[in-house]
Amino acid sequence: MKLQRLRSDTEGATAVEFAVMAPLFLVLTFGVIEVGLLMWIVLGLQHGVEMAARCATINTTLCNTTSDIQNFGAQNAYGLNPAPAAFTVNTLAACGNQVTANYTFNWLTDYFFAAPSLTLSARSCYPK
Repeated sequence: MKLQRLRSDTEGATAVEFAVMAPLFLVLTFGVIEVGLLMWIVLGLQHGVEMAARCATINTTLCNTTSDIQNFGAQNAYGLNPAPAAFTVNTLAACGNQVTANYTFNWLTDYFFAAPSLTLSARSCYPK
């Protein structure tokens, strides 16, 4: 009699379902946030190098030295705060002014478990 009553008892079923589904939901939520943040940083870094290469070629009064170009690239990296030293400037015969940048991306979930950091890089040549 007790076993039959225990088997038909449905109290607490919601808590068990939540305990099963919550980790999956949290992993998916944090995964979407991490990928979105990663894409935002890649976009910002690429925008910074493109604008710096363009400024080095077109606006030589504003970007006449390497440090000016590096500062311009760091200021135009969307929402990022990279050091100007992360940007390198080269003049190549094949493509004109080439600007490259490297940025270390640390995962947000690194606080919970060890995740290796990523080194993101972007490169742009102007005018080609």
